[in-house]
Amino acid sequence: MTTIYDFSARDIEGNERSLGEFRGKTLLVVNVASRCGFTPQYQGLEAIWRRLRERGLVVLGFPCDQFGHQEPGNEAEIRQFCSTRYEVSFPMFAKIEVNGDGAHPLYKWLKQEGKGILGSEAIKWNFTKFLVDAEGQVVRRYAPTDTPEKIAREIEPRLG
Repeated sequence: MTTIYDFSARDIEGNERSLGEFRGKTLLVVNVASRCGFTPQYQGLEAIWRRLRERGLVVLGFPCDQFGHQEPGNEAEIRQFCSTRYEVSFPMFAKIEVNGDGAHPLYKWLKQEGKGILGSEAIKWNFTKFLVDAEGQVVRRYAPTDTPEKIAREIEPRLG
């Protein structure tokens, strides 16, 4: 059976990282963007990461420019924006595609395992979130409008 730990991705610093390093953790995987109406969710994502990481939560950010060209920067610009504007300290990855032929293998798997409304696989917009349990399986997919604060209430009972 495939789990999230079977995938790797290039981090925002350019290093290939196995997601196996997060084995045993509860993950919130989010496609993010710097110029989106939902961009202020970075603040909430950082807050739940800081509050719940000691209990086993890891937030993983994957910048994506497939929705309205809302993530036009390169990795250095994205990193600078996230650190200065929102003090992001959770793991960030290099810009990827989440839909189409060029979709990252991780996102192909996430979309298959955590379908959206009416069984749709396509990611509809930035800040779609996937909750992955400590065994590496997708538990739930959240819409961009689902705030980190709301999601945290559902995550907390799963943590140590």
